[in-house]
Amino acid sequence: MLTQPVFYGGPVQTERGFVLHDAPPHDGAAFMSTLQVPGGLAMTTSKDVLEAISKGDGPKRVLVTLGYSGWSAGQLEEEIGRNGWLTVEATPEVIFDTPIAQRYERALGLLGFDPRMLSQEVGHA
Repeated sequence: MLTQPVFYGGPVQTERGFVLHDAPPHDGAAFMSTLQVPGGLAMTTSKDVLEAISKGDGPKRVLVTLGYSGWSAGQLEEEIGRNGWLTVEATPEVIFDTPIAQRYERALGLLGFDPRMLSQEVGHA
């Protein structure tokens, strides 16, 4: 864990930590505040996950962030509806097994196109 980077999750509540990790097996230990995420992942916000990791009893693959980004009600859905976001399914292979510098390209590769083909220009057809 000493070499694990801590990522910036966004400008809101930067003192608050989030640990994305492999979901525990159904008979495995659960932490005080864990939300199951699709794709075999879980998000924990309670410090017991950090304590377990430090003792070698926690999840082996983790991504730690401080802070988060927030939107007003319906804002994110509206932005997605206007194609303001590209979304892909969460995959542990991209999140945990891909070097940080390659994650963006690997995630875009799941969409089936070359990211160099994206344009910064907008227009109307």
